[in-house]
Amino acid sequence: MTTHRNGDPRWARPALVGLLLATALLYLFNLSSSGYANSFYSAAVQAGSESWKAFFFGSSDAANSITVDKPPAALWPMALSVRLFGLGSWQILVPQVLMGVGTVAVLYAAVRRRFSPAAGLIAGAVLALTPVAALMFRFNNPDALLALLMTVTVYCVLRALEGARTEWLVWAGLAVGFAFLTKTLQAFLILPPLAVLYAVCAPTPVRRRLGQLALAGLAVVVAGGWWVAIVELWPAASRPYVGGSQTNSFLELTFGYNGLGRINGEEIGSVGGGRWGGGGIGRMFSSNIGGQISWLLPAALILLVAGLVVTWRAKRTDSARAAFVAWGGSLLMTAAVFSFMAGIFHEYYTVALAPYIAALIGMGTTVLWEERRSFLAAVTLGVTAAVTSLWAYVLLGRTADYVPWLRWAVVVCGVVAAVGLVFAGRVDRRIALGVAGIGLAAALAGPGAYAASTVGSAHTGSIVTAGPVSMRGGPGGGADGGPGGGFGGGPAAGVRAGGQQAAPAGGMRPGGAPGVGAREGGMGGLLSGRSVGSETGATLRAGADEYTWAAAAIGSQNAASYQLATGKPVMAIGGFNGSDPSPTLAQFKAYAEKGLIHYFIAGGNGGGGEGAGPGGGNSAITTWVEANFTKVTVGGTTLFDLTRQK
Repeated sequence: MTTHRNGDPRWARPALVGLLLATALLYLFNLSSSGYANSFYSAAVQAGSESWKAFFFGSSDAANSITVDKPPAALWPMALSVRLFGLGSWQILVPQVLMGVGTVAVLYAAVRRRFSPAAGLIAGAVLALTPVAALMFRFNNPDALLALLMTVTVYCVLRALEGARTEWLVWAGLAVGFAFLTKTLQAFLILPPLAVLYAVCAPTPVRRRLGQLALAGLAVVVAGGWWVAIVELWPAASRPYVGGSQTNSFLELTFGYNGLGRINGEEIGSVGGGRWGGGGIGRMFSSNIGGQISWLLPAALILLVAGLVVTWRAKRTDSARAAFVAWGGSLLMTAAVFSFMAGIFHEYYTVALAPYIAALIGMGTTVLWEERRSFLAAVTLGVTAAVTSLWAYVLLGRTADYVPWLRWAVVVCGVVAAVGLVFAGRVDRRIALGVAGIGLAAALAGPGAYAASTVGSAHTGSIVTAGPVSMRGGPGGGADGGPGGGFGGGPAAGVRAGGQQAAPAGGMRPGGAPGVGAREGGMGGLLSGRSVGSETGATLRAGADEYTWAAAAIGSQNAASYQLATGKPVMAIGGFNGSDPSPTLAQFKAYAEKGLIHYFIAGGNGGGGEGAGPGGGNSAITTWVEANFTKVTVGGTTLFDLTRQK
């Protein structure tokens, strides 16, 4: 076989280019149908594109009243894109697509380096066609960047293990630190298995291994800690309030609402105010989550065990076994936390598992293929194909009205491939390859179909899911709802094809096109915001430059809708959930008296009641505004003019 100088067959590089191009085209298809996607983050991107201070802190508005409830690293690429190319759906979402293509490329490089180009291509294809990956690499939540950085981390650790190379371990630490600035403590989930792996298996004396790990730990602290130190030391009076915290502290946000609170369910200010339930060993296979991520999870677990068995007698520093431990340990650690955490858990979090599953599939199948003349290896391949097809049959049966023939085709092809693979070592190589191809096609058909449905529909709001519309809560057009469809995100808050804000009467669109009317999204706009009518938008823009904030609204999603429609800063009272004590009633009164806010937008939902934080929360602010200022109804939206007292 003709090869390149690096030892790869001549077809390897064109195949990789084809994989990356196909991934890009898949993820770019119909991209603008989601409009601003999660307007909570899109508003912060818009703010960061206009104010470097908002860019640095991750503020929800350019006037820096409050930040989003995450650190800002995931916002930075999008904000730079908007600064360069203007505000729009593609400008916000294309960086996520590039992260998806980058993740596939890094995964290929990691798997191909120790195994083969075929293993890397299989891993990359599995990742690209995972439904939740097709969702989140086209959506503006932090999870896309986190998945990329976690993949980079494992790659760097495996490179470090090759020759106990300190620089690669430090690069891994830097990736984890930057991942912390993307989604805080979730970045640390894979550290225990990777640290233990390096401490045990690196080809260098123990003392040097421990010293290298200490340097990598220092890199984590430096890469993730510099921003935290600046925020904590910056005078609170001259920076935005830290959204999601109750004490204006990023450390409290990290270890509380975004940290231990996610594990034990005690997130103060959380949606619902308590434990979410549904946890347990079967969570990744449940009706809500199974179709997002678990198509090849059983196969990955089988192949992880098989890979460890095959490499069991290898020397301590064996790089193949280290790869199985690295990807498998990352999968098991992350899946265990996701399965048993009692706090907020959304289906799309599982995109973090996709690279680990994909790597194990690519490595495990090729290792067993090389050993196929062993009866045990051939049987394991056959069992893996059979289990995968049977599980796909179950998952496809959960949406029985979606391409009903597909599950039968998958299970028939999978069983045929399973039987054929048992004899793969005893037949002609071309026949064996044909059988393997049938098995691979059967394994990817289900997730591939769900991925195609995902890219073919719009996804908006804070809670989104992959797959056919029939398995999501949103009606028509692919708008997402919450778990079981309970949290709205339907047409009033959603987006139509072409990126237009859905408004039955022609509401304000991302491009600012005219319309009338305004409607709330799910839970009073808590999770999906509103569509903003042209008349309302024009009223808010009129004279807005004379004020620090054109308006104030309860909850970040509500505020984001008006900010994106007008391009003017809108204060998000109470942050994302409406439950943060920012601003207090006293602070809001002072802002109004100084003439810093023009309008108060009535309505909206959130957790801020009379007792929410010092000053009485958003209910107290609403009561005070209604009692003291003139009501103005514009295009169906109730505004209070804070410059006109009763």
